[in-house]
Amino acid sequence: MIYRRYFKRLIDIVCSMIALVLLSPLFLIIGLIIKIESKGKTYFTQTRIGMNKKPFKIYKFRTMLRFEDSYYLDGRPIENYDRITKFGNFLRKTSLDELPQIINIFKGDMSLVGPRPTLLYQVEKYDKTQEKRLNVKPGLTGLAQVSGRNSLSWEEKIKCDLDYVNRLTFFRDIGIIFKTFLVVLKSEKVEFTNHDEISSHSNDVRKDVEG
Repeated sequence: MIYRRYFKRLIDIVCSMIALVLLSPLFLIIGLIIKIESKGKTYFTQTRIGMNKKPFKIYKFRTMLRFEDSYYLDGRPIENYDRITKFGNFLRKTSLDELPQIINIFKGDMSLVGPRPTLLYQVEKYDKTQEKRLNVKPGLTGLAQVSGRNSLSWEEKIKCDLDYVNRLTFFRDIGIIFKTFLVVLKSEKVEFTNHDEISSHSNDVRKDVEG
């Protein structure tokens, strides 16, 4: 309880501050390559839902073509998978596209470890039990990400998240961080999560994929 209430945030502040300083050259290099490869902003931002249903803007490196550049010559929209740029694919495979979320951690929107932040329309479909995943800050990585990543449905991910919330400890966080490095080193193929009752959105699924 002491770790959850006090030390977890202290560790987040210290680690994110150090990471922002040490990784600033990498941020600049990645940003430059993104701008050279395709038109658009360096960063992708999107509203996500955090602890206690508080919305915040999440930061990522842009990995896809702009919507205005995402059409074939005959006017047909390019499929989401094909919208990913070559460098964007590399960023996703190595999870480097997530690095800007260190800013979210420093600001207090997120933590190093926790359930991944989700979109409002997904949260609106939660039942009372599933809402408990919002009792802690969302994380840069989490139990679901080291337990199957994109191979899990949203319902399976939520079960992992609830397990994490109920058994949050310092040593468990350390274990998840260590496993995260192993998952990243495998450089898994980029795949879009299969849509289920929670993750599907009837209005426009395309606009959510970048996040």
